[in-house]
Amino acid sequence: MLISIGTAAASAQTDASTKAGTAAKHSPVAQTTKTQAAPAPTKPPASAQTPAIYLSSTSETYDVRAPHITRGALVTVSQKLLSQAPAGTNPLKVLSQLPGVMFQSAEPQGIDIWSQQLFMHGFQQQEIGFTLDGMPLGEQSLRNYNGLNTLLAISSENVARIDVSQSAGAEEVASTSNLGGSLAYVSRDPSHKLGGTISQGFGSYANYHTFLRFDSGDLNRTGTRFYTSYSRQDGQIWKGTGDQFVQQVNAKLIQPLGAESFLSAYFDWADEHQFSTPDASPEVIQKVGYNVTNYYNGKQSGLQAAINAANGIFPSSFAGLEDPEDSAYYDATLNSADYMGGIRAHLQLTDHLLWDTTAYGHGETNQSTWTTPYYPSPNGSPLSELRKAPAIQRFGILSRIHYDTENNQLGGGVWYENNNYRSPQYDFSMPNIVDGKLTSVLPNPLDYWKNPFAEIFNQDYNTNTFTAFVQDTYHPIEHLALHFGFKSVLSTTRVGNGYANPDYYGAGTQLASGVGLTTAKPFLPHISADWHFMKHNELFFDISENVHTYAQCGYKLCASPFAVTQGAFDAGKSSFRPETDWTYAVGYRYSSERVGLSLYGYRTNFNNRLQQVTSGSAVNPFSTVANVGGVTMNGADAALTLMPIRNLMFTNSFSYNHATYDNNITEAGTVYHLKGAQIVNYPRYMYKTRLSYDWNGLTAYIDASYNSKRNFSYTGDVKAPAYWLSNLGIQYNLTRLKPVQRSIRSVKDLTLSFSVANLQNNHYIATMGENGNPLNIDSGALAYQSFLVGAPRMFFGSLTANF
Repeated sequence: MLISIGTAAASAQTDASTKAGTAAKHSPVAQTTKTQAAPAPTKPPASAQTPAIYLSSTSETYDVRAPHITRGALVTVSQKLLSQAPAGTNPLKVLSQLPGVMFQSAEPQGIDIWSQQLFMHGFQQQEIGFTLDGMPLGEQSLRNYNGLNTLLAISSENVARIDVSQSAGAEEVASTSNLGGSLAYVSRDPSHKLGGTISQGFGSYANYHTFLRFDSGDLNRTGTRFYTSYSRQDGQIWKGTGDQFVQQVNAKLIQPLGAESFLSAYFDWADEHQFSTPDASPEVIQKVGYNVTNYYNGKQSGLQAAINAANGIFPSSFAGLEDPEDSAYYDATLNSADYMGGIRAHLQLTDHLLWDTTAYGHGETNQSTWTTPYYPSPNGSPLSELRKAPAIQRFGILSRIHYDTENNQLGGGVWYENNNYRSPQYDFSMPNIVDGKLTSVLPNPLDYWKNPFAEIFNQDYNTNTFTAFVQDTYHPIEHLALHFGFKSVLSTTRVGNGYANPDYYGAGTQLASGVGLTTAKPFLPHISADWHFMKHNELFFDISENVHTYAQCGYKLCASPFAVTQGAFDAGKSSFRPETDWTYAVGYRYSSERVGLSLYGYRTNFNNRLQQVTSGSAVNPFSTVANVGGVTMNGADAALTLMPIRNLMFTNSFSYNHATYDNNITEAGTVYHLKGAQIVNYPRYMYKTRLSYDWNGLTAYIDASYNSKRNFSYTGDVKAPAYWLSNLGIQYNLTRLKPVQRSIRSVKDLTLSFSVANLQNNHYIATMGENGNPLNIDSGALAYQSFLVGAPRMFFGSLTANF
């Protein structure tokens, strides 16, 4: 299907699979085969219920062919498209080329975790399901309480493809947050041949990306093989001073068991140390500009400037600001260390019966810090360092069975996970400066802080989650598939060890502790149909219901009913309801050799939407968790791809999303008129265009996107302006040159890439609402620090060799 991104040969296809993110993937036991067009069978076997993936025996690049569309809307983005982005780019950044998808980051690679923000058809990343080889990655929030950020779960070079379900997500996806769809990452398999990859990227602001991968090839006659890889991303933030560093190790082992069965193991270690891009407010941008930075510069002078600001002596440019204390801080950082692994048994028990089981585990230690001018250190410094130190330990198992008959594809399975999440915050002393001298050594903000002088708050969470699903896809006639399935969810969270420091929050403040909530939804249906007719045409519809279990986080840090005081929890417990939604989608596709057309319309009724409503400063906001009632979304995507000549593709897409609040809300006795206002942070209109050309080892593209204005305040009286953004890229396989090929015979591919991000060097607001969203202009919206400015024009290049 040649819509959104292009044709089958263009590496991004649209399919409607019965198994989005399922166990029935391309079999890694199959021998490597050259890329070729795949026919469209009337009913795919159990082992081909997702798009067929063909691994080139010469270049390790991937191509996607859609064999038969059997349910819903599934867009598959392959490694080929991911590899055209600058080296080390977050795959979510590439997904933003799809209609209805918006990814924001304060830098063009999408590696600044603080600034990552993904929306899909009005749903934010916390409301979308994420998996890797079926293993749940949980919510993609900043301090992920039940999973792992996709950037840290797998190196982008090791991603074979991403299956994007833009409806409510397949019922078998291991997620309790997939209200707005799901993203199923599929890792690359080890190669059958001995080899590897070496890639070195470089770019603006001292940006370097290194990737090394070794493939063992088949070690014996049974096909045992593995790969291991190391990646390292290092660079400077473009605003101010500070490193953005991520290093990662991936490994995967496959042991074939006969022709169709196999055992596999996956391991990931990730180590992140990043300075966060400084926040901005509408007022700061209007009066001071886009380039306000934090005070940190690695020297005593930076600390002196922060101390001066805490004592009321601000830079002259801050004159006239309503809230100069919050307009810049000394520093803000993120640190995390993650270990994740899983063992999978994929067993083809008979020609018709497949059993797939995965056991996994994940542990994380996390540290996010920032220097506050509101809580002085015991040594007399007006500054102190706040450290949020959440930690995760989770273990789980998912098991699925699929049985095929002549006209039916039956499936069922279960998922269980136990997750322990701890969410404390501490305060540490900062050095003082007396008579021009430091009272102690200037600390490295990226180091792990020790010996706090105060614990600010804490809560410990324990969650047991169980889901089960049953599904059937029925083929009454050729080219028609009818699907019905349902999902059951039972999830219980208990919270203990609640503590709030009375010196910070007042005597008698007690966080919710010794309490719990259960989400129980025994029947969440999913109904769809898909009909191929007249060779190039397809019609489908998709109807589903889903639920989002209660979020978890530190005190006042998210829209969680647990992140409140004991009194607030007791008062609101009877009214707490999990978020639910019904999604209705209908679509039409036309695909031929020269033209691809896609039309997709949807309606979502979103109930019991919980939002973190914030007022005051971003440093010490007054935050409540409010049920903002329902949200009604009506939207449509249209995409057209033209191929006037071979290898030249011109794609255009337009997205419309009318997502409005159904109710006004009352906060502290004041009625806020949200009803009819567009949801915050997401544009009503998006337009995307891309022109690309492939010829004899050369690939070139230019793309542009338009985002309309976005509501910053809930009532819509403060907005972020609309903007255009464009990018340019070119890469060439140097081994197509015979002199190069003769001189380096051991290298299969040697590819040189160059790209430019933000080609026009536009000023724009990227991420919004990272610190929550204010209610309206009267509640301090203009001075509220919850904008992240997009990066200026930046240049990237890389040289990649495959052996």
